[in-house]
Amino acid sequence: MLSRTADHLYWMSRYTERAENTARMLDVNYQTSLLPQSAEVAKYGWQGLLSISELLPAFNDKYDQITPDRVMEFMVKDEDNPSSILSCLRAARENARAVRGALTTESWETQNTTWLEVNRMLRAGDFERDPGQFFEWVKFRSHLSRGVTVGTMLQDEAFHFSRLGTFIERADNTARLVDVKFHALNSEFFGTATEEDQEYDFYHWSAILRSVSAFEVYRKVYRDVIKPERVAELLILRADMPRSLHASLVEVVNDLEKVQNDQSAETQRRAGKLLADLQYARVDEILATGLHAYLTQFLDRVNELGWRISQDFLVPGH
Repeated sequence: MLSRTADHLYWMSRYTERAENTARMLDVNYQTSLLPQSAEVAKYGWQGLLSISELLPAFNDKYDQITPDRVMEFMVKDEDNPSSILSCLRAARENARAVRGALTTESWETQNTTWLEVNRMLRAGDFERDPGQFFEWVKFRSHLSRGVTVGTMLQDEAFHFSRLGTFIERADNTARLVDVKFHALNSEFFGTATEEDQEYDFYHWSAILRSVSAFEVYRKVYRDVIKPERVAELLILRADMPRSLHASLVEVVNDLEKVQNDQSAETQRRAGKLLADLQYARVDEILATGLHAYLTQFLDRVNELGWRISQDFLVPGH
């Protein structure tokens, strides 16, 4: 398969997944900001959101202070911000357009319609009228894009490069989300929470779970009050939780195996080793060394995997 084609398919999926993850994080922050809380806590939440996405310096260049409206504007519709929802959906559509021949008609139509529709909605002021509804729409379009890919595309190399992009991006985003949200406790988090944290905790942790569609899943798996260490276990180590780090790496390893070439052995080895570390890890061991340190290292390894995939298969220097 042409590396340029693989490159477009991979990035089409990464940008679609990134738009969805940005919508998820913004939605949860928006919903949480409606709860009674001090201005300081609210500001910390919006600042955390910019930190997750590594957008704080770019935001500060543009605005003198952090307000909910400005952060949402910047992360939803700012065309100068390459990680805004609008920029991601444009990039996904551009990549799809470049490889229309490798996509089914349904896959292309889904990407194209999403792009046309998001422009119409933003012009019509739908986002300002009901941010929650807008975020739901972005998530739905991403689900639709993935479903159409699985439901209509031949499971050949094009399909696997598309999946690879989705799950590298998802692993990266989930790790960032967990890291920043645990960091909001202002500690390394070694598995202890004080009594006065408990009530704040419930809203805080349920918000994190909702941001990755895991609130009902948590209830089903643990049938218990929400505890930080269990949230960490669910989002990092459970292979049966679709947005967990473990589940994402299972997909990455599987897709790498399907598209392997003469120079990808080391990339496959590293992906396999990262998966093995997740398979055999225990949450108490992770917390004993400190969650932030663990997730920082995980992010470094996932980003290195992304770099190696580019070197092995794609157009270098994307």
